[in-house]
Amino acid sequence: MTSTTSTAPRTASYAANLRDQFVITASELIRTDPQVAVVLAEITAAQFGPVAADHPERVINVGIREQLLVSAGAGLALAGLKPIVHSFGAFVIERAWEQVKLDFGHQDVGGVLVGAYGSYDWPAGGRTHQAPGDVALLDTLRDWTIQVPGHPAELDRQLRRAVRGTGRTYLRVGDGQNPEPYLEDGLIPIRRGRRGTVVAVGPTLHKTLAAVADLDVTVLYASTVRPFDGTTLRRTLAAPNVIMVEPYLAGTSAAEVARVLADLPHRQLGLGVGDPDSHRYGEPEDHDRLHGLDPAGIRASISRFLEPA
Repeated sequence: MTSTTSTAPRTASYAANLRDQFVITASELIRTDPQVAVVLAEITAAQFGPVAADHPERVINVGIREQLLVSAGAGLALAGLKPIVHSFGAFVIERAWEQVKLDFGHQDVGGVLVGAYGSYDWPAGGRTHQAPGDVALLDTLRDWTIQVPGHPAELDRQLRRAVRGTGRTYLRVGDGQNPEPYLEDGLIPIRRGRRGTVVAVGPTLHKTLAAVADLDVTVLYASTVRPFDGTTLRRTLAAPNVIMVEPYLAGTSAAEVARVLADLPHRQLGLGVGDPDSHRYGEPEDHDRLHGLDPAGIRASISRFLEPA
């Protein structure tokens, strides 16, 4: 087994977590670009207080009205501004789904949707605040870039690039993170092996690496999941076994893997959130164990998958 590590830059200081970094980066963008506007629905409004005091016309809090939140963002885009629309993922994607589909997609306008606390990052909020199906929902629409940063430095880079662009981006901001950032595009090779390829998405990387420490597998890291980097997957594929480790609904990327490898006989395993309505609270680590997304669960699933027939 050979091992290669992607160069993770030693960066300047970043926030301790992804949500704080989002506020820092978005606030700086508001101050430096007169076209950038942030639309909120109460959530995180207090953290945006300082920049809102200086630029009240571009920090807009619509209250607990998530459908209006997304529609207002699309309206700002139609008016020539660069909207950043933010709430919990369950609210900005699921509760306002019709507005995402029509006001942004059907009208073909650009903007950035930032969904926090996706699958079970805040278990105390219960099922109403969980959205493990958010990426699967967006897969039913066209032309969305979907990014799942695993480190504050990655979020900073992705948000800045999304605001500079003209397309539609969903930035999925979870609560967990990896110890180091990987500031490259596409699927990033972390290590090489011969028995299969494991694609770890966003904040699942550090748990995945712990799980496969002594397994002869390739590990690729993805913080951008759509568009899916099929070129790198094919180029690095040493054996026709692909395991996706995703922090949202298990099997979300199965169709993407099947499309990329349509001409090759292959097997695939999707690890992620199982039955999302678990009627359990506890801590995120408890839910990791429940869904098999802790290192022990990931290792057990991959080992069974790779067992000889």
